[in-house]
Amino acid sequence: MHTSQAQVIQLFDTQSSTYTYLVYDPGSLDAVIIDPVDDQIQRDQQLIQDKGLKVRWALETHAHADHITSAGLLAEHFGLKTAAPEGCNIGTASVQLVDGQIIPFGAFTLKALHTPGHTAGSMSFYLAAKEGGHVFSGDTLLIQGCGRTDFQSGSAQALYHSLTQILFKLPHNTTVWPGHDYQGRTHSSIGNEINNNVRVAGHTEAQFVAIMNNLNLPKPRRIDEAVPANLNSGLRQDAGGETVRNDVLTIRPADGYAGDVYPELAWHWVQSGEAVLVDVRSDAERAWVGFVPEAKPLAWKQWPVVDVNPEFDAGIRAIAATGLKIVLLCRSGVRSVAAAQRATNLGIEAFNILEGFEGDPDAHAHRGKLGGWRMRGLPWGQN
Repeated sequence: MHTSQAQVIQLFDTQSSTYTYLVYDPGSLDAVIIDPVDDQIQRDQQLIQDKGLKVRWALETHAHADHITSAGLLAEHFGLKTAAPEGCNIGTASVQLVDGQIIPFGAFTLKALHTPGHTAGSMSFYLAAKEGGHVFSGDTLLIQGCGRTDFQSGSAQALYHSLTQILFKLPHNTTVWPGHDYQGRTHSSIGNEINNNVRVAGHTEAQFVAIMNNLNLPKPRRIDEAVPANLNSGLRQDAGGETVRNDVLTIRPADGYAGDVYPELAWHWVQSGEAVLVDVRSDAERAWVGFVPEAKPLAWKQWPVVDVNPEFDAGIRAIAATGLKIVLLCRSGVRSVAAAQRATNLGIEAFNILEGFEGDPDAHAHRGKLGGWRMRGLPWGQN
């Protein structure tokens, strides 16, 4: 049996009063990060590097309304897996968590507990321990309070059940690590909240529902931008203040190959059986950054080698034997142009997908914010 205890690092974002948690195994240094905030990504990356942590998972307790997650960016930078509650419809998360699911890191595991009420999909994460476990309760259970239930599929009845029949059934010495606190408090315990939580302690369900229905709280300041972004793992649809182009079905002439298509049209062709999608990025890029589930992998170049893949011609011919046109995807639309030109020379109808999987780098050299398959919300996954 593992003798040491998992370590919990609590981090705070002052703008949203959000707590982020790094939980790690001191033996292997395997770790998870819970509810990361995009504005704090440099802080979190520095801490992860300074401690030598190997972060395996970025977990969301729900789709947040008051800040934007950095889960997608952390996946890009560290190669970790993103996981979110199935009921939150965060389709870009690589794992859709269900009640009771186990999330391993090193010698430890977190157990996903479906605790709806604040949102329909909300989850808490429980780490059992002989000396007293930990529960990361998101916005379900706060210190002397709980999350609101007046928007985002909230339900006061569901929240009452989650509190009294799920979280309050944990051992009383379980440490409660909340998703927020606005008064400088850092943690509590299940026993303390059972006895002293002003929203729920000693109240019937009907009394609790009446309290929740009469809070009259203001709308979260960032809800209109935060929720859509968080449904896409924090990879913004509105980065740079630009709107996604409406002329997504436009094909403009191109020299040396059949043409350029926007990602939405390429996906429409694939879904309708008109084309085959070929991902010409390297195996490492697909594994670490993300992949399109229905794409055929055929690298144009395998880094760090700079020569064209000698198997490309045979591979593209084999794919084209179906008689369908080919749409080619790379990181930002450079390698896919070269690949499209080569395929055309081989007599194959080949199109380049504009913007690629990640789009061009922004002013800070970060990809994924200025266009691309992933930012446009098209299907993708992660190993």
